[in-house]
Amino acid sequence: MKIGLFIDTWYPMVDGVIKVVDNYARRLVRYGEVVVFCPETRDYDKKQDAAMPYEVVRCSSLPLLKSDYDLPAASLDPVFEARLIRSGIDIVHIHSPFAVGISGMLYAKLHKLPLVATLHSQYRQDFEKPIKFRPAVDMAMSAVMRVFNACDECWAVNSGIKDLYVNEYGLTAPCKVRLNATDHLPVKDKAAAAEAVNKAYGIPSDATVFLFVGRINFIKNIDFTVRALARAKQMGLSNFRMLFVGRGQDEEKLAALIREQGLENEAIMCGLVSEREMLENLYSRAKLFLFPSLYDANSLVQIEAACQGTPTLFLEGAKTAATVTPGVNGYVSPAGEDNYARMLMDIMSDPEGYKRVSEAAFRDLYLSWDKVVEDVYKDYQAKLLHKV
Repeated sequence: MKIGLFIDTWYPMVDGVIKVVDNYARRLVRYGEVVVFCPETRDYDKKQDAAMPYEVVRCSSLPLLKSDYDLPAASLDPVFEARLIRSGIDIVHIHSPFAVGISGMLYAKLHKLPLVATLHSQYRQDFEKPIKFRPAVDMAMSAVMRVFNACDECWAVNSGIKDLYVNEYGLTAPCKVRLNATDHLPVKDKAAAAEAVNKAYGIPSDATVFLFVGRINFIKNIDFTVRALARAKQMGLSNFRMLFVGRGQDEEKLAALIREQGLENEAIMCGLVSEREMLENLYSRAKLFLFPSLYDANSLVQIEAACQGTPTLFLEGAKTAATVTPGVNGYVSPAGEDNYARMLMDIMSDPEGYKRVSEAAFRDLYLSWDKVVEDVYKDYQAKLLHKV
C-alpha cells in the first residue's frame, strides 16, 4: 500500500498537526510506502526532507505577513501536480482542508481512491479572528465543510470536536473519534530529570514548577495564564516558577506582560526546546501543565505531560479538555482568571488529591503512537477493500 498524507504546512515550522502527521508517517512506513505532500516553508532544508524515512513532496508557497504560516499554492505548481500524478498512491489522508488538502481530495475523487480526513482544528475560530464580517466567515466555513463532506470518513481528535463538527459545522460525512498520542516515554529517574531542569534554568530545588509548551501565541490564552498566576501570587502562592517553552509571534508581548504583572522572578521564557530528553525532563519536573487554551482541539502537549504523570489545568469550555474527567485525571477551572488562580491554589493545598489525579493522568491519558497507527493502518486496509 502507498499512502498519501496531505498537510498545508510542514517543517521547519512546528505545531501539533505537523507532529501528528510526522508520527503517522514514521510508523506507517513499517506497513508500506508513505508520501507527505506539503508546502515549501520559510527556511526549509531539502537535505532534511531527504533524510526523512518517508518521501516529502513540496509545492510552492507565499509568505503570509504577520503570521507564522505560509500560503501554499499547490494548484499553481505544475511540478508538484506532476509529482502527485506520478506518485501512484492508493489512499489519500488529508490533514487540512486548504490548498494541499484540496489537491489530495481532488486526486482521490478523480482516481476513485479512499479519502480520509482528520479534523484537527476549530476553523470558525481561525476565520473569525482576521475576518470581522460574519457572511464572509460563513462562506469560508462552507468551503471548508465541502472538502470534509466529500470524504469517505472523518476522524475527530476527541468527542468534543466530533460534536462541534456534526452539530455546529454541518458535517455530514461519517465521523468517528481517533485520539492523538505521543512518542514520548516516561522518565526513568525523576530526581535526575528535576536536577537537569533546575540546573538549566536556575530553579531552586524546592520550587513548584508550572509549564506551558507550544507556540507563543496569545490565541492559546497564555496571556490569561500570566494574569492568573499574578492573581495567585497576590493570593499567597509563593516559591514557584512558570516555564514557557516555545517560540512564536507574541514572544515580545509575553515578555512585556510578564514585566507588567510583576512576574519577572517567577516566569522564564525558555525558547524552543527540541531535544526530546530535555522536554521529557521538563514535563516530569512540572507539577501542573497550565493550558487554558480555548483554541486547541486536542493538543499533543497535554498527552506528553500525562506521559510523565503531570496533569493539566484546563479552562471550562475547552474542546481539548474533552478527554479529561475533571478531578479524576485532570482539572478544569471555571471561567475567569480569579477562578483559575483559586483552583491552582486549591490543587497545591491538596497533595493527596493531586497524587491520585497525577497517577490517573498517566493511566488514562498516556497513549502511544505505535498503537494508534496500528489501528489507522487497519482502517486504511478496510477502506481499500471497500473501494475494490
